[in-house]
Amino acid sequence: MHSLRNLLQEAQENGAAIGHFNISDLVLLKAVFAAAQELNVPVLVGLSEGEREFVGVRQIAAFVRSLREEFNFPIFLNADHTHSLAKGLEAAKAGFDSIVFDLSALPIEENVRQTKQAVEALKAINPSMLVEGEIGDIGTGSEIHESSPDLSKGLSTPEEARQFVESTRVDILAPAVGNMHGMLRSMVHGETKKRLDVERIAGIKRAAQTFLTLHGASGTDDEDLRKAIAAGINIVHINTELRVAWRNGLEDGLARHPDEVVPYKILPTAVDSVRQVVASRLRLFNRQGRFAQGA
Repeated sequence: MHSLRNLLQEAQENGAAIGHFNISDLVLLKAVFAAAQELNVPVLVGLSEGEREFVGVRQIAAFVRSLREEFNFPIFLNADHTHSLAKGLEAAKAGFDSIVFDLSALPIEENVRQTKQAVEALKAINPSMLVEGEIGDIGTGSEIHESSPDLSKGLSTPEEARQFVESTRVDILAPAVGNMHGMLRSMVHGETKKRLDVERIAGIKRAAQTFLTLHGASGTDDEDLRKAIAAGINIVHINTELRVAWRNGLEDGLARHPDEVVPYKILPTAVDSVRQVVASRLRLFNRQGRFAQGA
């Protein structure tokens, strides 16, 4: 089985990106895994601190590991948006494959200092764990927003990215390039789309010379995502789109079976609703190239 680092390198060489999908229950995990299996492409599942608290850190690590081992399939586990070293160490000890150590809300100097310390501490526990750092401002909350915050002043620069990567020695960088957490209500209805600063992505890639992650990609224009991947994005995060699909699927299942009380008879519509969203995104992220699966 290829390592996550090797698959990221392969994605970069093929002009593709690995899809990262947040999960907080078995419905979402089943849907993401089914879509990745269907298309035969690697996939990352991630859980924020809140999602990990709900599911269980060691429990989700065991679940994902069992899927990878039983099916010999490249599904990897990420500790998304981790804001303290204690939470990061917990994920590292549980066997997570990667972590987003996110102190982007702090002044850049403090972000650099603490992220550098975190890289050293996490690698001491698990040397193969990939550590991602984050710079800039992309808002908060993978949910439905009524209005869009002004994030223009929080955009990342190539020089800032270069200095951050060189100082912290992170494996992956998450910059602010026009992306935003969550979706506007108009995006849920397909009336508007997020737009990315593709030239900024290309500049950051040239300067930082490392893997790049695009957070907050739900509701982003498809063509912008293709261009972003071509410009150097290696991982694309989708969360809110899945949450919307999960709720729509659940409501559909309840409407179809109004008198049913058995969860496994109601929930398949939710699984399928999410699976369709994941599959469409994975097709987009892998459009430029195909992964060659190997043991």
